[in-house]
Amino acid sequence: KKKKKRQPRRAADIPPDPNKPKRKTGLNKPLLLSPALSKFVGGETEMSRPEIVKKLWAHIKQHDLQDPADRRFILCDDALRALFNVDRVNSFAMNKDLTVHVSNK
Repeated sequence: KKKKKRQPRRAADIPPDPNKPKRKTGLNKPLLLSPALSKFVGGETEMSRPEIVKKLWAHIKQHDLQDPADRRFILCDDALRALFNVDRVNSFAMNKDLTVHVSNK
């Protein structure tokens, strides 16, 4: 007697489609950028928070803006001063300071 193949019943039993794009939610959700932040990241109008932080750190490292006396702080050049309105920003608080420049769709 031949056995029938069991049909998948639950979503967990169905293998995921590798061609289906993943939904970007939570931390990776695209956010709308302010004009100032958009100009800083190269004209993009939507970006996720991790992508924004990557661009910020690339700029910081490229221009060697970490405070040599205390590397937790970033010494703002003209581009960063336009975003944060201060001369020195704490690298751990940078994400919080970006909140005024991003909004949900």
